[in-house]
Amino acid sequence: MLRVCPTPIGNLGDITLRTLEALRNADIIAAEDTRHTRKLLSHHGISKPMVSFHEHNELSRLPELLAKLRDGKELALVSDAGMPGICDPGYRLIAAAIDEGLPVEVLPGPSALDTALVASGFPTDSFAFIGYLPRRKGELEKVLATINSESRTCVAYESPHRLAKTLAAAAPILKDRRIAICRELTKKFEEITRGTATELFANLPEKVKGEIVLVFEGAGTAEKIAQEDGSAEQALAGLLEEGVSSRRAAELISIATGISRNNLYKKALELKGM
Repeated sequence: MLRVCPTPIGNLGDITLRTLEALRNADIIAAEDTRHTRKLLSHHGISKPMVSFHEHNELSRLPELLAKLRDGKELALVSDAGMPGICDPGYRLIAAAIDEGLPVEVLPGPSALDTALVASGFPTDSFAFIGYLPRRKGELEKVLATINSESRTCVAYESPHRLAKTLAAAAPILKDRRIAICRELTKKFEEITRGTATELFANLPEKVKGEIVLVFEGAGTAEKIAQEDGSAEQALAGLLEEGVSSRRAAELISIATGISRNNLYKKALELKGM
């Protein structure tokens, strides 16, 4: 059995019981960086044989790992953080195991992608994952132009060393579109800043450290929110007409729409002429 095991993206406590069980039961662990994974295993009192499995040796390691699976070994696959195969090594091994009819089990767990998407405050009903943004200016500008025409929320990974250049390139393309910079998610110094590319660039520290996830507001998000606000106001007025208190009406509509309860309460008071 190949078990794909997501690992914490920062806080070592963010690991599931099933993943811990899979790591304890594994005959061998294929790890992106064995030194990094050893710290995680040590933290949870686990000691297992490991083999390195990263982007530079994936192809050469495949035959060895597939042979172990054919022999009935329990193989756990981990990356340095998050879900293996999502911008991390693992895809080739998973695909090869599936092609050979070998059992593969993917465990749920931590993901910087999901965490940043929800933390951004942008719509989550539909989104596009870009992966790592290109390094070359021309390619980066093409991707930013694609993001600019995208109606869905877009999520991308970026290096802290390239963040300033990315924001500078995004400013004339994305203009008033909002971006959320999600830095060091789940760690002690987690920070989420939101604004336009121009605003974020102007307030960017000279040195940026930590893992970065960028979340880009979709085209038309502001208009969509305005439409939702209008619908929410109608629903709010309907509840008030039925005798529901302003506070309770605001609470109910907030739960249904995700709109701020305080803003809805203020609107309820306005509708009642208070």
